[in-house]
Amino acid sequence: MPLNKPALPLDSAPSAVADARRWVSGLCRDLGREDLLDCAELGVSELVTNAILHGEAPISVRVRGTRDHPRIEVSDGSSRPPVMPDPASGDEEDIENFLTTFGRGLSMVSMAANAWGASIERNGKVVWFEPASTLQEGGEREGVIDGLQDDVEWYPMDDAVSVELLNVDLKLLLGVLNQYNNLRRELRLLALAHESDYPLARDLSRMFATFERQFPPAMLDKVGAGLRRGGQRANLIFQASPQSASIFTTMLEMFDLADAFCRAQRLLSLARSAEQRRLQQWLLNEFINQTAGQPPTPWTTVQTTVTANSHVS
Repeated sequence: MPLNKPALPLDSAPSAVADARRWVSGLCRDLGREDLLDCAELGVSELVTNAILHGEAPISVRVRGTRDHPRIEVSDGSSRPPVMPDPASGDEEDIENFLTTFGRGLSMVSMAANAWGASIERNGKVVWFEPASTLQEGGEREGVIDGLQDDVEWYPMDDAVSVELLNVDLKLLLGVLNQYNNLRRELRLLALAHESDYPLARDLSRMFATFERQFPPAMLDKVGAGLRRGGQRANLIFQASPQSASIFTTMLEMFDLADAFCRAQRLLSLARSAEQRRLQQWLLNEFINQTAGQPPTPWTTVQTTVTANSHVS
């Protein structure tokens, strides 16, 4: 089954390196993958060191993927691409002097990994690697760096109308957005690293990019920030064109297809839960229906109907 271990938050301090090593080695043992211990500990030490020296809070480590193909990820709040510490410099602060005794750069990560890379997002980055069973001396692997595309200024289409999402469950929507971001990143990495072997990943990645262009980036950022500030429910307003209805209809099918790939472990991400799927279907159907002139249907109405039907059955 795909792994979905909760992330371990880390302090921006030297002790975080040891904390991450212990946590990752414990998970490897829990998975029965003691063969990965040395490379997993070495790789996570390098990545946490880089995050402390060159990244920003919050910093965390997590394990995703599957037992056969676990992937260790270190995230931080900086969108700067990962850089290599410079242990030769004599001008570093005490913390850097301490840390660079561990951190010898991404070259060490590449030798400890079957594959590695980074995803650069608006609110930070994730640097990841799949630990190898033995250190590959002199056999450095090139990383897959997935950077943000330059934002194109967004304008609503001339025929755009307001789409109201009423009484949205914020906690559930946040879970849907997180699941979507993980899935989108998985597809982008697969398309970048293995485009010739998995052309469908490339096509799905392009479809997701077209879907995202229907929303203004600034509005999505504000929605994400609002969700994290608190509150149980909220009304959200978007602008959408009737011309986008075909894209939303296609995405309903694409998300179900992606779920099937996740369950078959062809994507190292978790499929949506039943409740996440219902919310996402409701959301896309609201865009389709309201751009066609129909009135909004609150999410609470959908939930009440589902609850009633489950009691009847």
